[in-house]
Amino acid sequence: MSTPRIWTAALIVIGDEILSGRTHDKNIAQIAGWLQIQNIRLAEVRVVPDVEDAIVEAVNTLRARNDYLFTTGGIGPTHDDITVDAIAAALGVPVVEHPEARTILEEYYATKGGTNPARLRMARVPEGADLIPNRISGAPGIRHGNIYIMAGVPGITAGMLDALTGSLEGGLPLLTETIGSRAPESEVADILRTIEQAHEGCQIGSYPFFKEGRSGANFVIRSTDAAMLASCRDTLCDALGAAGWDWTPGGL
Repeated sequence: MSTPRIWTAALIVIGDEILSGRTHDKNIAQIAGWLQIQNIRLAEVRVVPDVEDAIVEAVNTLRARNDYLFTTGGIGPTHDDITVDAIAAALGVPVVEHPEARTILEEYYATKGGTNPARLRMARVPEGADLIPNRISGAPGIRHGNIYIMAGVPGITAGMLDALTGSLEGGLPLLTETIGSRAPESEVADILRTIEQAHEGCQIGSYPFFKEGRSGANFVIRSTDAAMLASCRDTLCDALGAAGWDWTPGGL
């Protein structure tokens, strides 16, 4: 039986302000959650500075080994917004002004002082790109092949994601079951490993906690196969019980 197709995405968070701690990133969680709804898994995330070589290396590495690559940050009007230039360099194409993006900006800023060279920087795209609508602040996002170049401001990113909903091809939905137990993680590690190996296509994540003076863990089982997921869950519950540990469906 062939393994179900799993579609993956990577995310590059771009910005010195993220690495310095001045700005706390909120896009990772919202993009991961949005991708999950599209049946696409966020497989990896990198945070890189506003340095062209670092962006180029990350873009070329992550776009090659994932179905989709998202970037956030660095597409504004200031001199340090170099994401478009860096991605164009990674793709080996020039930067050009997108006529539709210019029209959008001219209309948006018509009652806000008009356009100027800084604002028109946001009409620049890697040659061959399409636009991602931005209903919040005018300046559009950019799509080039499997790369989606988005704003760093979470509210604007959310609007761009909404515009993309349903347009990306995804795989089978990822199903999950959670089992909570007061079993110390270290004492059931072998049980988890053995059960996961016996259930093809299932992954078991262990998430320890300390509550009310006692330790324990929530075990999250993931699979695209409902029958295999149920079998893995039942086997885990039986094994925990046989080892003398209580368990709770849905987690603790």
